[in-house]
Amino acid sequence: MSKINWKRNLYILMVCQFFVMAAMTMIIPFLPLYLQELGVTDPREITLWAGVIFGANFLTAFLFSPLWGKLADRYGRKSMLLRSGFGMAIVLTLTGFAVGPWSLLLLRLLNGMISGFIPAAIALMSMSTPKKQMGYSLGMLQAGAVAGGICGPLFGGIMADLMGFRMIFYVTGVTILIAAFVVLFFVHEQFDKIVESVKTNTMQDFKKIASTSPVLSLFIVFFIVQFALIGVNPLLSLFVQELTTGQNVAFYAGFAMSVMGFANMLVSPFLGKLSDRKGPQFVLLVTLFFAAIISFPQAFVSSYWQLIIFRFLLGLCIGGLLPSINSLLRQLSPEGMESRTFGFSNSFMYLGTMFGPIAGGWLASVAGIRSLFIVSSVLLLINVIIVKVKIIPQMK
Repeated sequence: MSKINWKRNLYILMVCQFFVMAAMTMIIPFLPLYLQELGVTDPREITLWAGVIFGANFLTAFLFSPLWGKLADRYGRKSMLLRSGFGMAIVLTLTGFAVGPWSLLLLRLLNGMISGFIPAAIALMSMSTPKKQMGYSLGMLQAGAVAGGICGPLFGGIMADLMGFRMIFYVTGVTILIAAFVVLFFVHEQFDKIVESVKTNTMQDFKKIASTSPVLSLFIVFFIVQFALIGVNPLLSLFVQELTTGQNVAFYAGFAMSVMGFANMLVSPFLGKLSDRKGPQFVLLVTLFFAAIISFPQAFVSSYWQLIIFRFLLGLCIGGLLPSINSLLRQLSPEGMESRTFGFSNSFMYLGTMFGPIAGGWLASVAGIRSLFIVSSVLLLINVIIVKVKIIPQMK
């Protein structure tokens, strides 16, 4: 693929990821309120249903991600982008027609099953980008996705006030549909199909990929990163409430989350370029170490603005984590199994995203919200040791 083509693909997919991520995150903050509109009135039931419906998406995404990776290796990464884009457009539009919590749950399960637009974009770019610019490419994709994640809730909040919750799902569906058509007509993939001499099942694929050292260690690092960092997010609003006077808590909590994403977006391209010069394993080690150091003092902040400063600094570190992991996975994946490698990696990511909030909720109920930051710091330090002992020696 020519230099012009891979850069054109990168910028198109970066914009598409922005709109897909913005569309997907428009609805997340309003799921509990949408449940009320669907007839769930008891506060305990709303809490229970909201947790189950939030996790359902990640459960099916975890289960189906390896399958989509296998099909991507067989039929191309662009085909998986289109499958996910058109599929999510249909399912999210149908979510606006939900008639009760059970139908909403089933649609969220279906959405997780067919999701994978962003992982497919990463896989496509990792295959078409020159190795010397892999870090820059994945960093730019990360910046686009994070920017969408910051703007999505803001767009959703404005539209909810103007047109109601159901209309948000219709807008979300149309937005992702447009992104899918953009990919269909403007993103090009040079895919050379590899005919497998022996058909393998998912477990055999995993064993082969995991036996390529240190891929399994990277999967574990990915899981711990998501587990440690996402576990804090659902309870951040309660911590903000503890640090503020109680007024405008929703705004302050949203700002605390957004400031981390904003820092992430700013630094991702820079850390990507640094990864190309120094090596992704170096960037992964350094950003993990500083993320662990910065997480710890958040347990002891006494004011909201102290928390904001530390969340911003943490966002700067996170900007180098996922692109570095993905860049290493691209280097280490067995030939012809690149998308399957990303598929299993995404399963570990979804697993951490699913179990992190569950474990965080339990720990906060036992030891208080501040304990989450201490445990997060310890887990990230464990990751530093894994990278230092298991990954870096294998990359020399």
